Amino acid sequence: MKQFTLSDFDYELPAELIAQKPAEPRDHSRLLVYRRETGEITDTVFHQLGAFLHPGTTLVMNNSRVEKARLLFGKMEVFITHTHNPHTVDAMVRPGKKFREGREIALTDRITARVDHIEDDGLRRLTFNLPLDHLAFEAHRNTPFPPYIAADESLAERYQTVYAKPEGSKAAPTAGLHFTKELLQKLREAGHPTTEVTLHVGLGTFAPVKTDDISAHKLHTESWMMGPQAAEALSAAKHITAVGTTTTRVLESLPESGRQFAAGSGDTGIYIKPGYRYKHTDSMITNFHLPKSTLLMMIAAFTGYEEMKRIYEHAIQKKYRFYSFGDAMLLL
Repeated sequence: MKQFTLSDFDYELPAELIAQKPAEPRDHSRLLVYRRETGEITDTVFHQLGAFLHPGTTLVMNNSRVEKARLLFGKMEVFITHTHNPHTVDAMVRPGKKFREGREIALTDRITARVDHIEDDGLRRLTFNLPLDHLAFEAHRNTPFPPYIAADESLAERYQTVYAKPEGSKAAPTAGLHFTKELLQKLREAGHPTTEVTLHVGLGTFAPVKTDDISAHKLHTESWMMGPQAAEALSAAKHITAVGTTTTRVLESLPESGRQFAAGSGDTGIYIKPGYRYKHTDSMITNFHLPKSTLLMMIAAFTGYEEMKRIYEHAIQKKYRFYSFGDAMLLL
């Protein structure tokens, strides 16, 4: 098998194809449908999804809700990556020179933060004088839009799926942004059961791969949970369509089980790249991913590397919209 390097997953994307706004309504984004058996590519729109799904497939969605983890205090920023307790967090900060170890920083006239520790990667352990659920924080909370999207709080709810429930993600599970409640109901009535798992998306999703040898990269871990209803639905499923790479990470972290699943939870650092054999994911709905990303490698593992390149070349030629607010693919 070919030994892939990071440069194998690079591609040129015209800046105008990076979506800054979501489609309105949600299900009017475009949809590229790829059939692995034949290599056929079809261009359609997302609300036509039901016409292309495998008969009776069970749709599995990540119901994690994005938390307003980006705290802005004038020119200072605290981006919470992990909450230890109501007062203590791990965070990325700006400007870094202001947040020196041992210092107490006045963020507002009411909120202070003590820098308890600085990790080698610059991450700070901070202790606030007030608990995070205090009303004093409310005016400073912002949605953690990815850096390639201009921050616009009027789009905060559009950066949530319509089925988002437990809060905990630092970025949206974006493949689910295309669904409306009406489309989901229509799909259920057409014989496509739906169920939900939870994976809280961490910032590691966007962490760049820094080694040319992709096998040397260590993937971040993320916490997941699957309840009894989802375990029952997946155990009964004859065919499974994962909505998004985060849902796929949950499914592929489950043991080989003859598709008899049990409720549970845990952390996953699964790294899916070419050569990986999918265990539980028969089809996948996903957005278009950044160059040199582990998410692009995950797609190449599903379609084959050359086919992934062909799909992306087609999408660029046809001017699909890319990344979080962009269009979608259905990989059959």
